[in-house]
Amino acid sequence: MTLSPTPRSTVARGKKRAVTSRAALYDVLDAGLVCHLAVVVDGAPVVLPTGYGRDGDTLYLHGSTGARTMREASSGMPVCVSVTLVDGVVYARSAFSHSMNYRSAVVHGVAERITDPARAEHGLRVLTDHLAPGSWDYSRRPTPKELAATAVLALDLTEASVKIRTGPPGDEPADVAENSRWAGVLPLHRSWGTPESDPTLVGPWEIPPHVTHRT
Repeated sequence: MTLSPTPRSTVARGKKRAVTSRAALYDVLDAGLVCHLAVVVDGAPVVLPTGYGRDGDTLYLHGSTGARTMREASSGMPVCVSVTLVDGVVYARSAFSHSMNYRSAVVHGVAERITDPARAEHGLRVLTDHLAPGSWDYSRRPTPKELAATAVLALDLTEASVKIRTGPPGDEPADVAENSRWAGVLPLHRSWGTPESDPTLVGPWEIPPHVTHRT
């Protein structure tokens, strides 16, 4: 399946980096942990980093019901969500040609506030298991009070764009021919460290498999 571009989601700059595969959109979203939610509050843009989770073509976000940004994001006004993964720094021969290897996704749409308790709980499960797979079934479930204090938003993934850059620097031919400076890519790799148990745990504890499998 391919993305269906709209005027807002059509890549205008760096068109050669645009990717139209919907699978690529899923890959970027599934690999990230933090998205940035852009919303207008009192006539000014606000961009917030927050956790998220994807279920099919729906992106779930959450926040406090007392947060003005959550209320504005679910008021029927357009919002924008972006996720960026940096894979390396591209060192070029010229300062102008320095860049990054990256994967990015931008989603446009109108977020829906989920009011049905069962749907809201499903959205929170998606969010939880995206951040910490296996934790929903292991942890205590949210109480009605906790659910009431949490705003769960759903954003359709119909209107989205993806850009990806890979490979070496794109230096000017004259800089390449001069051969007087090093150029290349410094890859950036993410890895999980050793789990650290909460010091308030009493007695010996084995770290659960759903935690250790990520290390």
